[in-house]
Amino acid sequence: METLLIAVGSLVFYLIAYHTYGKWLGRKIFKLDPDALVPSLALNDNKDFVPTKKAVIFGHHFTSIAGTGPVVGPALAVIWGWVPALIWVLLGSVLIGAVHDFGSLVVSIRNRGQTVGDIAGRVLAPRTRILFLSILFLALTMVLAIFGLVIAAVFKQYPASIFPCLFQTPLAILIGVFLHRRGVNLLIPSMITLGVMYLTVIYGDVGFLGELNNTLAALPTMHWVAFLLAYSYLASVLPVWVLLQPRDFINSLQLLSALGMVVIGLIVAGLIGGAPIVEGGARPALEIVAPAVRLSPEGAPWMFPFLFITIACGAISGFHCLVSSGTSSKQIARETDAQFVGFGSMLTEGFLAVLVILSCVAGIGLGIAGDGGAVLSGTAAYATRYGSWDGASGLAAMLGAFVEGSANFLQAMGLGTAFAVALMGVFVASFAATTMDTACRLQRYVTQELAAAVKFKPLTNKHAATVFAVAIAGIIAALPVGDQIGQSWDWNTAGKGGLILWPLFGAVNQLLGGLAFLVIAFWMWRRKLSVWFVVIPMIFMLVLPGYAMALSIFGPDGYLQTARETGQWTLAIFGIATIALEIWMIVEALIAWPKAKGVLEEQLAPLPRPVGLSESGGLS
Repeated sequence: METLLIAVGSLVFYLIAYHTYGKWLGRKIFKLDPDALVPSLALNDNKDFVPTKKAVIFGHHFTSIAGTGPVVGPALAVIWGWVPALIWVLLGSVLIGAVHDFGSLVVSIRNRGQTVGDIAGRVLAPRTRILFLSILFLALTMVLAIFGLVIAAVFKQYPASIFPCLFQTPLAILIGVFLHRRGVNLLIPSMITLGVMYLTVIYGDVGFLGELNNTLAALPTMHWVAFLLAYSYLASVLPVWVLLQPRDFINSLQLLSALGMVVIGLIVAGLIGGAPIVEGGARPALEIVAPAVRLSPEGAPWMFPFLFITIACGAISGFHCLVSSGTSSKQIARETDAQFVGFGSMLTEGFLAVLVILSCVAGIGLGIAGDGGAVLSGTAAYATRYGSWDGASGLAAMLGAFVEGSANFLQAMGLGTAFAVALMGVFVASFAATTMDTACRLQRYVTQELAAAVKFKPLTNKHAATVFAVAIAGIIAALPVGDQIGQSWDWNTAGKGGLILWPLFGAVNQLLGGLAFLVIAFWMWRRKLSVWFVVIPMIFMLVLPGYAMALSIFGPDGYLQTARETGQWTLAIFGIATIALEIWMIVEALIAWPKAKGVLEEQLAPLPRPVGLSESGGLS
């Protein structure tokens, strides 16, 4: 019953936060105007700037920001106990994450849809534009290099998820093209497509399709990385209505419906217990099997500050400012839609993170496979997943804890084991894929902006910029890692190079959030708006990730010490460079802050009002 109360209480908490704090920010602080001219209408090019209904943008935005972040972060962080993880997710998502995403979206809308990196150069100082864009480029390169590996890991672990995930793309393109030409509402065709997708989950692992899934699952990781990067290229250069919008909308329906089933399953398990472990046996009681607080797990770093960079998505993630200012701001058709898209999506992601926590601390207690095929339940199940940091921090272990725990909730409803596991595998892989294709589009924007800043004209072309972004990610993914270093290169063992830089991602991602807050704060300060609710989380998100990064680099077993012992300096160099860039931006901000209040930055040209657009133009 405790698990059920936490789930219901969290949902109520988020609904109250949206209708109180979210509305206060939108009406009193940002003063959102439904009649204001927005970039999607004024700069409509039918490719990147496309006015879109808020439900469709919500689908794109939510699936893009969520990725696997709210899965792998909370799934690992519960090693310190479920209470710290839950508190950070609940308070962080409302007071920090949602403000960050909402603010980034509004500031971008009011700056012709520019990215936060571009805006930084005008509201802080010209030098900060290149500094910020460089950090964005590094973070997005990590995402592109690692997410192909994440998806490949899901496919190898849960082969039944392959065909349903691959089936989404051609369906989305067909729907996108058809609806764009006919102008039909997207909801009904997407619901039909969603039903077809669920049929592929049920029957997609039978007969020939089952053999196909197993064959594809056996492909080397580098095959999947290359394929997914090629797909990301197409998703980046095609108009948003062809693939990005319909795929993300379909995915959002699939993901939200899966979340709904997890909640229903949790309610059933909470009231009558989980599915019997042995056929005909008693239904095990749903209870939290993890300790409330665990200060010293074997091999784990200190909870403070590492909890706050382990759980990023679900509480606060700097990557979200790129989605808000990179794609969503170019599709918002009314300023007032920004609260639903920016604030609402983050709270939805926070609720997803709560469900992940409950799946890992209560769901796995309903029974998981242990060594030798024995079924473990209760505290034994938690102990086998979270006995040590090394055992819990592997990608397969983190994904497995959530997939198996949440599948147990579905099985409590009477759904079969194979279907439940396959559905949650599709859930995770679909999130990762939508984040990857959005990240590639964002990297294209960042590359073009950097090229324009340094006056390197060839990379201002969208195709050249996208090829460059994909090539860099592919090269990093192909690098040898671990015991592969020093061995001859082999296509069949490559694809894991993203793991080289991945230890930096948590801190880099959170520092990016702090720097985005810095840009938002300056934009508001120059307009004499209240900034306390931005400055407090800004300081928090600059200090804690910086402290965690410093410990990771300069600590007793840090990257610097490892580099001296092994000669592998990549992590240490990138980490030191990131801290240097952060310090530089903070110094620039401290110099500019006293002189900025009430002094507007150099203004962009006013948005042109399209011919025939009324003063209250927009989409209903």
